[in-house]
Amino acid sequence: MRFTVPETGALLSAFFSFALASDPLTLYLPAKPNPFTLPPSTHATLSSSGVHYSAPLSSANTFVFRNVTPGSYLADIHAPTDAFHPLRIDIQVVEGAEHDVVQAWETFRGNDWGNKGEVVPVKEGSKGRGFEVRAIGSKNYFMERPQFSVFTILKNPMILMALVSLVLLVGMPKLMDSMDPELRAEFEAQQKNSPMNAVMNAQASGENPLTNFDMAAYLAGSNKKEGGNSGNNGGGSSKNQGVRR
Repeated sequence: MRFTVPETGALLSAFFSFALASDPLTLYLPAKPNPFTLPPSTHATLSSSGVHYSAPLSSANTFVFRNVTPGSYLADIHAPTDAFHPLRIDIQVVEGAEHDVVQAWETFRGNDWGNKGEVVPVKEGSKGRGFEVRAIGSKNYFMERPQFSVFTILKNPMILMALVSLVLLVGMPKLMDSMDPELRAEFEAQQKNSPMNAVMNAQASGENPLTNFDMAAYLAGSNKKEGGNSGNNGGGSSKNQGVRR
């Protein structure tokens, strides 16, 4: 049986591709967390469209995939106690090369497949060429109950307002005692001339302070006595104008 040149080239290419596909692909675990503490059910998977490979955890703390065909795969490590970053692994066949071209990038779930992350360097280990995965951290399936803390009470706005009022109540008399006599006399004079002083005195005497209080005049900055005098003058002038002939 004889083969033509194209058929011979196709057979050699198929044989070469099968030989490259038989090269093992290894995933190495990092030093932390301790790989020996991982449960025996820990395993790694290579998944693609219609293709799925699985490898158990070996005694050398590695995951070895054999007879992996060329393509683009998502590598995941499934462990009940710890989480690891997934990898995108591309295996390409190059004619004339001793080994197939294997590249890996960091990725995450939901990421666009064409958006490649940081390149993961190839590691030559005891189990052949492969890549070292990076750990995320331990998995927590339970929520810890919050403990009692005094700082949580101090974060309450009502408690903060009460503390500020207490500080003002205790600190203001001491601040007034430590003031300069001239500055204190000026401050007391301003307090006596303040419109709110009359309101406070009326409240202390038992009368309703809001009976004769004009809020509009107070906000406008006008004096009540001036307003009363102007009203009286206006009334007198109107009377005089009415009598004049």
